[in-house]
Amino acid sequence: MPTVRLSFSPAPAHVRTARLVGVAVARRAGVAEELLEEVRLAIGEACSRAVALHRSHGLDDLVDVAMADGDRFTVRVVDRAANGAMVTRAPQDDAVVLLSDPALPLTTPPDLLAEEAVAARMGLALLAGLVDDLNVSELSEGVGTEVRMSWPLERPGD
Repeated sequence: MPTVRLSFSPAPAHVRTARLVGVAVARRAGVAEELLEEVRLAIGEACSRAVALHRSHGLDDLVDVAMADGDRFTVRVVDRAANGAMVTRAPQDDAVVLLSDPALPLTTPPDLLAEEAVAARMGLALLAGLVDDLNVSELSEGVGTEVRMSWPLERPGD
């Protein structure tokens, strides 16, 4: 299956569409039925995080989502906010490495952060608990992050 791409303005209403498209593409790619709810939740959280970051930074840039299959079904959600958050978790690892978001210092009391910024931070924590193969990294261009998640595909005879 070729890559499916979706770009949307940073409005919470568009997250639902991204979730629906993501589950449809995952099903067609061969993700097991019992994992589809996890895929739906993870795509929703990653997209909500991107929307929240764009809104908290006052950005109108589009949120980009790309979905593809290969050895695994992979979803990439890209934001353009200057935040530098990084998370790494591989399917075989029990440990999650979560590095702070410089734009949202961990020492900042939650009541002083914008609602969107709190949602973005909580979204990373939820994603780390949901997805076995998760990587959140700064874009090579330096502004923005990419949330990359993947799930195994069912193969005939599996």
